[in-house]
Amino acid sequence: MISAILYQLTKNLSVEEIKKSGFDTYFVDHTTGIYPVAASGMPLTATYFQSKGDVITDIHEDMAAEQKARTTYDNILRFADDPDVRDPIKFLREREIVHYQRFGEALRIAQDNLSSKNFYACNPAFDKGCGKK
Repeated sequence: MISAILYQLTKNLSVEEIKKSGFDTYFVDHTTGIYPVAASGMPLTATYFQSKGDVITDIHEDMAAEQKARTTYDNILRFADDPDVRDPIKFLREREIVHYQRFGEALRIAQDNLSSKNFYACNPAFDKGCGKK
């Protein structure tokens, strides 16, 4: 959705508008094609995705990602005044909130089903004897 919004906002820019907006350095490399980069210019890489193979760790990482996305949408809404931009961003923001809540529920289910002695001490999928009484 973000890519579609960006495409719609940039598809008919004149050379003067491209230069005035500071979009010229991006334009030189990508024209108006969508290339996923952070606002800082850092390209999207797999390093942004985290997985440790431990349910507690991974769910916390997922929850953090949802909150980071929500904050990004909050920041976009602070700058945008076009309803055609704001409305889908508000939808995406609401979706992040729901995802965060669902991951929170999944975390509670995982914690309830792990050894109550100390569910942070071991990974029962790999640690032999983990959670055994």
